[in-house]
Amino acid sequence: MPDLLDDLAIVDVDSHVSEPADLWTSRAPARWAEEAPRLKWSEAHQENRWVVGDAVLTSEAEFAYAGWTKYPPHYPPSFADADPGAWDPTVRLERMDEYGISAQVLYPNLVAFATYAFRQLDPELAIWTIQAYNDFLVDFASSDLKRLVPLMALPFWDLDAAVKEVDRAADLGHKGILLAVHFDKVGLPPLWDAHWEPLLKRAEERELSINFHIGFSQMTEEDRKSMMEVSGDEHARITSVNHFNNARAIADVICTGLCARFPKLNFVSVESGGGWLPYLAESLDWHWKNFGAMDARKDLELPSFYLRRQVYGSFWFERECLARVADLLPDNLMFETDYPHPTSLTPGPVSHAEAPREALRKAMVGVDETVVRKLLHDNAARVYHLD
Repeated sequence: MPDLLDDLAIVDVDSHVSEPADLWTSRAPARWAEEAPRLKWSEAHQENRWVVGDAVLTSEAEFAYAGWTKYPPHYPPSFADADPGAWDPTVRLERMDEYGISAQVLYPNLVAFATYAFRQLDPELAIWTIQAYNDFLVDFASSDLKRLVPLMALPFWDLDAAVKEVDRAADLGHKGILLAVHFDKVGLPPLWDAHWEPLLKRAEERELSINFHIGFSQMTEEDRKSMMEVSGDEHARITSVNHFNNARAIADVICTGLCARFPKLNFVSVESGGGWLPYLAESLDWHWKNFGAMDARKDLELPSFYLRRQVYGSFWFERECLARVADLLPDNLMFETDYPHPTSLTPGPVSHAEAPREALRKAMVGVDETVVRKLLHDNAARVYHLD
């Protein structure tokens, strides 16, 4: 369907921005000039590494795999070796043009996958680092606010500060919230607990989606280090299985009554595939009836009702099962590239991926044109309030 894809404004609902070296140091007030997160040379690793408090984290370009010449766990040792589209908005827009992407939703790296390090900072400093990141992302997106779509991070460990940041970041132009369902690793209650009521209420009032990204807030430094030491076959197994963690998250927001309590709140699962969504809906309904929940919970509809009304999945590499998912849940699926991460739809010397538009030409064969528009544009435009 060359004509449709050529004319369609394709929205990518999961891409990442590699934090530039001066993100925090250039914004830090004088009192935090020496404590703000920064890149420092690591003799042990022989490369620049992010330092947040006492934690030595990732390489400056560890997440910028697009176009890289080696398989994971190898990564570009510096920004000089990586695709500048990972951190330069002008080049990002050029790359989007090259790949046929009209708009991209923007996720973080450090503040998503190394949350534990930021929480260990002085309380005021920790909150400021999240605010500074949200400010940076708006600056990044200002290169083209119609094409670059920022999602806010939150200092979720301080509920009052998090609620205030929802309003502040939304006023700046952020279109959704990055959050998790299970906070047990960081000593906080799950998202359906009454603890989160003020935050979810404010998100619903501001019409901001809640976005669940694989690995957010749950990855410790030990987890990250172990991931960087495994072989390719282990990476394939771990990555594929980890995608199903979001299935648990979606089952929980539905079956605990969270969707029913916040009927206008959308929940988005990204970097987790979409092929499991129809199975999850069918399984939840069957077991809901089979184990008596349908009789015991008269206050709730069947789980599939809430999934269809409020839950969204995303796909990038899926092909064989995609037509079936699109047929069953055409209003609940969106497209992503995961640029510039290892699994992204970005061609390279060792990448199995085709460029997004080429991949979509094959993936959309046999899919009704109305559904294609929903998957590649309309659903995302509705969730993120795109013009």
